[in-house]
Amino acid sequence: MLKGADIVLRCLRAEGVDLVFGYPGGAIMPLYDALNGSGVRHILTRHEQGAVFAAEGYARSTGRVGVAIATSGPGATNLVTGIADAKMDSVPLVCITGQVRSALIGSDAFQETDVFGLTLSLTKWSRLVQSIEEIPEVIAQAFYWARSGRPGPVVLDIPVDLLKVLTEFREPARFVAHPKTAHVASYFCEALIPLLKKSNKPVALIGAGAKLSGAIPELRKVLDDLNIPCFVTVHGLGAVSAEVPYYLGMVGMHGTRAANMALHETDLLLVFGARLDDRVTGDPARFAPDARIVHFEIDPAQLDRVRPCELPVIGNLAETIPAFHAAISETTLPDWSAWRELACGAERAELDPRGLSQPTIRFLDELFSRLPVDSIIVADVGQHQMWAAQRYRSSSPRGFITSGGLGAMGFALPAAIGVQLAKPETTVLCVSGDGGIQMNIQEFATIRRLGLPIKIVIVDNKYLGMVRQWQQLFYSRNYAETDLSDNPDFVEIAKAYRIHAQRLEETAMREYPVTSDTANTLEAFLRSPEPGLLVFDCHPEANVFPMVPSGAALSEMLLEEDS
Repeated sequence: MLKGADIVLRCLRAEGVDLVFGYPGGAIMPLYDALNGSGVRHILTRHEQGAVFAAEGYARSTGRVGVAIATSGPGATNLVTGIADAKMDSVPLVCITGQVRSALIGSDAFQETDVFGLTLSLTKWSRLVQSIEEIPEVIAQAFYWARSGRPGPVVLDIPVDLLKVLTEFREPARFVAHPKTAHVASYFCEALIPLLKKSNKPVALIGAGAKLSGAIPELRKVLDDLNIPCFVTVHGLGAVSAEVPYYLGMVGMHGTRAANMALHETDLLLVFGARLDDRVTGDPARFAPDARIVHFEIDPAQLDRVRPCELPVIGNLAETIPAFHAAISETTLPDWSAWRELACGAERAELDPRGLSQPTIRFLDELFSRLPVDSIIVADVGQHQMWAAQRYRSSSPRGFITSGGLGAMGFALPAAIGVQLAKPETTVLCVSGDGGIQMNIQEFATIRRLGLPIKIVIVDNKYLGMVRQWQQLFYSRNYAETDLSDNPDFVEIAKAYRIHAQRLEETAMREYPVTSDTANTLEAFLRSPEPGLLVFDCHPEANVFPMVPSGAALSEMLLEEDS
């Protein structure tokens, strides 16, 4: 005979869960009471949003399901941003929330919230548990749906009385859905090979789906065989080695000039697991205007979102990419060397040369160049995020983590906690801004309590930088409510949390090569076995370029000299 809370924890262990993130409260208290001896380690964050972002960081860095726990009412509502973030970025996540007693549901009881209704549009699957007997099956279903197909978030709302009551426990059978049988056949290759042979300017675009499928090794073989210009979304960073000559970097609003021009000029676009949202496409009506699109995608809902694709390849990329590779291995492909030379040549430098001299870019280059090869960068949202994405050069598929589709500020610091706990031997670098860091700055306490050696960088320009950039370029420099010049001293705040902190002036990056003092500062910061904070003073009006204005085509980028 076990209480419902014990059954929940037994079922989590059965799913391989040994680490969860959360914050206690009245309606979830029985579950916390049962934690001791359960085999499940609980990480107390200082806010429920910190818990769900940490669970995301854990999931994004491992591919395993992240678990976040909160109480009813405000505890559950504080998870919503993280749930939405996981939905947009295909992160496997199970959120367990406490609910008021079953008899009180619908009575506006203390801290009652309709969690099921609130999160219905943000989840792959959700459930208000109605009996203790169904807990094992419901948890098994939750993990199945979080992992299967296109991964995503699931919410389980459990009334507190069901966590207290006793029942006889039987080990649940593993839940198995019965979708329509899907066969990966060569039919798409029969249509795709002729498209390749007719193409004069083919390109490949890689998104998160290629990484989530586990198909990166096979994809890299395909790209090597095709040897065509290739670029990635922000979530595709690391999928392609930065060392291969056909790699053009990130594409889209703040993508490289070479990537955006190649995508604009292509006549055949191979898309591997990317959603083609507005940050990638620019003006949809002028997106790859001369191209036929072949879209490899597991989620049919992502097809034809911009315009109809010539050939949809629906299925798990772990199966469709090898089938494609087998087909091209038996085919004589055209000579695309002239196109490759044009798209990848020196005339299309990845950044305007003046941009490379920008101190913040120089700072990130110096910092990144000193990171161990298997390091993980966790970026917040804003200008620093785009600078970091532009300068990222690792070939680690899970080496760059950020909030992409939702663009949730405050993501990086708690997400870095989840990453560091998942990868204790890995160097984890959190790159945030002076706006985003203050949204979950309380998680300094979690880092200090756990002694996590996370390296935290704050790019401090004393503005909400990305919004200010738009205000400068498109709103006549009306910097309405973006001034953060009254920021606190982040160094002193970190020291109050007993985290070593220091500041680096922008002038330190105006000399090349950097001085030995600056080099020593960066080396000591990264090599310390303790958590550390480095605040970099960024010029208040530094901008991210290239930039594709809203409503413009990818070919209509603003370069630095245009500002």
